[in-house]
This record gives sequence, structure tokens and C-alpha cells, in this order.
Amino acid sequence: MRSKTSQAVLTRLKQITGTKTDASLSSALQISPQTLSSWKGRDSTPYSLCVEIAQARGISLDWLLLGEGPILRQVPGNTSPNNQETTARENTILTLWRLLDEDDRCAIQSALEEKRRLRDMEAKLLEMATLLAALKHPDQA
Repeated sequence: MRSKTSQAVLTRLKQITGTKTDASLSSALQISPQTLSSWKGRDSTPYSLCVEIAQARGISLDWLLLGEGPILRQVPGNTSPNNQETTARENTILTLWRLLDEDDRCAIQSALEEKRRLRDMEAKLLEMATLLAALKHPDQA
């Protein structure tokens, strides 16, 4: 792919891979820093690489190459509307997850685990409150 938007494509590739520097992007793409530097110098990014990354991550090529439209690729299918909504939501969450750095991922995972722990505790507390009420007023149970 050769165009004046090659630099913008590289910026979007950094966003997708959760990288901030050219060195970390080249590592994420499994290419040498010299290869990335060569792409920048020629103002060219391989189209095949963009297609491969878009397919692997469910990213829209319009967004990756042109910066237009939604980040996520629309997933065609013969599923029910509820399943399509769930799949789209899951894909969105997964894509956003992949855009986060490791520290943010750990923080979110910890918050989710804490939320589940609190829900379990609330359910047990409600159960205990119900049992306590039954013990206090055995004739109403």
C-alpha cells in the first residue's frame, strides 16, 4: 500500500497493537525495526500485512487503511438479532481489550474479579438475612 496516509496507517497499527513506539510496533508485528523504518522512508505499508492483521483482530480495513467507519469489521451471519447483538458486543469488548496495555488489562481484570466477589458476598448476605428472619419469626416462615 503506497499513499500519503501510510504514516496514519502505522499510527492505527500502534493503536490496534497497544504500542506507542516504533520499536514496540516492530516487535508486535514481528518485523525488524529496520523494516519498519524502510516502510516509513518509502511511505509504504504492505497491504497484505494490513489485511492479515484486520482479519486476525476483526478490524475493519476501511478504518485501518483510511481511518473511516467503525474500528470493528461488520460480521455477517444468519444468527438471530440477539446473538448478533451479543457477538457484536463481545467483539467490541475484545477489540477494546486488545487496544489496552498490560497494566490496564490487569486493572480491569482485578475490578471484574472484585465485582464478582462482591456479588457472591451480597447473595450470601441475603441468604443469611432470610434465614435470620425465619429464625426470629418461625411462625411466618
